[in-house]
Amino acid sequence: INATRLFSVLYHRTLNIGRVMSPTLALIVQREAEIDTFKPVPFYSVALDLPGFTAASARMDKKADAEQLKTACQGGTVTVKQVDRKDKSEKPPALYDLTTLQRDANRLLGFTAQQTLDYLQNLYEKKLCTYPRTDSRYLTDDMEGSVPGLVAAAAAACGVEKPPTICAKQVCSSKKVTDHHAIVPTISAEKVDMASLPLGEREVLKLAARGLLRAVDEPHRYAETVITVDCAGQSFTAKGKTVLAPGWKRYEQEQAEAAPALPVVTENQTLSVSAASVKTGKTTPPKHFTEDTLLAAMENAGKEDMPDDAERKGIGTPATRSGIIEKLVSSGFVKRRKSKKIT
Repeated sequence: INATRLFSVLYHRTLNIGRVMSPTLALIVQREAEIDTFKPVPFYSVALDLPGFTAASARMDKKADAEQLKTACQGGTVTVKQVDRKDKSEKPPALYDLTTLQRDANRLLGFTAQQTLDYLQNLYEKKLCTYPRTDSRYLTDDMEGSVPGLVAAAAAACGVEKPPTICAKQVCSSKKVTDHHAIVPTISAEKVDMASLPLGEREVLKLAARGLLRAVDEPHRYAETVITVDCAGQSFTAKGKTVLAPGWKRYEQEQAEAAPALPVVTENQTLSVSAASVKTGKTTPPKHFTEDTLLAAMENAGKEDMPDDAERKGIGTPATRSGIIEKLVSSGFVKRRKSKKIT
């Protein structure tokens, strides 16, 4: 309050100085300054076309060095130095709290944080979704028995099959629940006519439903292969991926482009180079904030400087962050460029 009065008197206009709005604006200003002062730096690499896959060199600062390596490898052979295959798994993400749901709704659907909160509030009032203003990503232990029913409702809302195995225990932990548990569809969502819901509410409900389906599914398992070859005294690498079990990623709305599977090769094997080329790239500046990334920055601000037992971290709360963003926009401090994903 004192800082607001001081700056308003000094500059003869109302200037609000707060603990949430001001540092949020500072995050945006700092990011824009980094973008404005960024100078791209070119880099080069050499790609070798080998039987069934392409291997690339490390980045080089000088194009002449890349051209020299390309010439040395053109029409020659490579020797396989190492074949490294590892089986890996990715655990499913936790359930949605308000901030993570707002972030995904912005990234996938183009909704603003305030729009997502409004849609969630409407769904809550229609008894189709649980309480939205929560910072918890788990259900309480006493809800474990109700998880299969909630999963059935979520699958019906999305029009998809339930997970083959429902791992209810991994989404329940009373110790990790504060005032309200995570956001999930209610049992009523199983029988609702999805077509009767407004578009925004329907899409947010489906998003929350997919969040539950992912969280109770099994890990995503895959095999990652890295092949290292030698040509003209330089190392070239190729990475490949083979999905062993889709697990929770079967419910992903955005399917990431997977690395292609690599052919079977053995160490010390010799392969012919069918073509060699120089690839040119440039370093890229930091990206402008979207509401997705700004919400993440607000949630994580100052976390490293706060004790582990701090009651609340970051800037604002899940319930207030969307309002702060809207206030920055309406006050003229920030300009919103609408996403093409908004329907």
